[in-house]
Amino acid sequence: MSAMTKSEIDPQFKFDLARRLGGDSIKRCFACGTCTASCPVSGVREGFDPRKIIHMILLGQKHQVLSSDTIWYCSLCNTCSFVCPQDVRFSEAMVILRQMAVENGYISKSFLAGWQQLERLGQQFRTEMLNSFLAERGHEQLLSPEELLRKACAQCIGGK
Repeated sequence: MSAMTKSEIDPQFKFDLARRLGGDSIKRCFACGTCTASCPVSGVREGFDPRKIIHMILLGQKHQVLSSDTIWYCSLCNTCSFVCPQDVRFSEAMVILRQMAVENGYISKSFLAGWQQLERLGQQFRTEMLNSFLAERGHEQLLSPEELLRKACAQCIGGK
């Protein structure tokens, strides 16, 4: 492990992320490791360590974080956020880190297009599974995400 140089550090990185999160939650981490211990991804993906990612953010390792594949491993299940004693909101930070990676050119357009397709398919799958679950119990099924958005927009625009 080599020492970091001054040029590898962006002291504003943690502040930029905190601002985009809407508060200083990321800076409250005291590295207890509860997030990593409860994370289902860290249990199956060697190298995915939420505590380490937060530590790198706090040290200002912007390039290392945003260029890393690990920010794309998080399943956004929010388990870490539920158990964090400091309310760090790691899952929300992961979403913003991904946005920052795209904005700063760390991600190719083809990767982003594939990722967006994966997200759409995941949402479609979740909706289908939930509809199946509701139908089994005799409940009204959900609208598709597209139908829900159209209906919501119509209500806002039409004032209904």
